Amino acid sequence: MAVTHEDKVAWEVTEALGRLMDFTEPELDPEDIVLEVACWTGLVARAIGRRVRHVTAIDASPAMLEEGKRRADRDGITNVTFARGDAADLAYLDRSFTLVVSRFSLHHFGDPLGALREMVRVSRPGASLIIADIVRPDGPGDPDVIERLRDPSHAALLTADQIAELLAETGAEVRRRESFEVVRPVDQWLEQSRTPQEAGERIRAELTAELDGGPPSGLRPELVAGELSFTHSHVFLAATAS
Repeated sequence: MAVTHEDKVAWEVTEALGRLMDFTEPELDPEDIVLEVACWTGLVARAIGRRVRHVTAIDASPAMLEEGKRRADRDGITNVTFARGDAADLAYLDRSFTLVVSRFSLHHFGDPLGALREMVRVSRPGASLIIADIVRPDGPGDPDVIERLRDPSHAALLTADQIAELLAETGAEVRRRESFEVVRPVDQWLEQSRTPQEAGERIRAELTAELDGGPPSGLRPELVAGELSFTHSHVFLAATAS
């Protein structure tokens, strides 16, 4: 049986999703009313749907929402609602949710502070917020250049400390943090975003040139078993809304 693009993406995210679910576990309550912001196909929403009372999963892309709904229906998950929504202007009343999650989306927002303010606004006092994202690593180079070439929807990477500071600015209290690094094959990364061939060739050329002593990209390329790879830095943060 042929392996589809979706199968490859699903395989790639499984380990990261499992790690995020382990991090989220202490925050879960069977009575939770959950919001997943910028949900893609609702990976988190579908993963915790059977553990909580209800999940609302929002995204700007109707295609992603339709695929998420199809997969939820396939798996018999009936308490997840998929809805089109704008992270910068959430269409919900204040204090509506007991848990708000955003996974790998903050670096796509032009105004991350505004989006976080909205997440806190719709959270009940004492509600948990889980923010997971790729972050800017220490060291030379600007990873945003290649990130935008790979995916034009990319805005900017923040550091883990900057995300924590933005959460504090909203009035939320960061209680836990987990940082880790993931080495990723470049070809698989480009396939996931369906990067056009010309842009992909430029990215490979720049990373290969860096291996040969060229300017740093901020992505820390290396050869792993002969395959061009690079390193992403990740952070998970758990905060409490005021």
